[in-house]
Amino acid sequence: MRHRVKKAILGRTKGPREALLQNLATSIILYEKVKTTKAKAKFVRSLVEKAITVGRTSSLNSRRQLHKMLMVDNAVKKIVTELGPKYKERKGGYTRIVPLARREGDAAEMVQIELV
Repeated sequence: MRHRVKKAILGRTKGPREALLQNLATSIILYEKVKTTKAKAKFVRSLVEKAITVGRTSSLNSRRQLHKMLMVDNAVKKIVTELGPKYKERKGGYTRIVPLARREGDAAEMVQIELV
């Protein structure tokens, strides 16, 4: 039974949704800020936070776990070499969601998700 289980579907089936989230998480890690819709930002936030938490330890196992999550070598390398040591002492909350103006075409709530 699915009692009170909430999960964002984002208007996509499972495969395209997972690809979208992997690409969005990779972009956030590589560029450190991305402009997107509020629903996508809220959904991808947990993926980015988990990836940075895994990357705080620079081991082969953490690199392999990150490669499963992100699939891009540059993003994995950046987490392990730059972001992991940067957030070593921080307990969590590596991202910030800043509201922007609504999108002109469909009035979707736009936000900027960035690393703190």
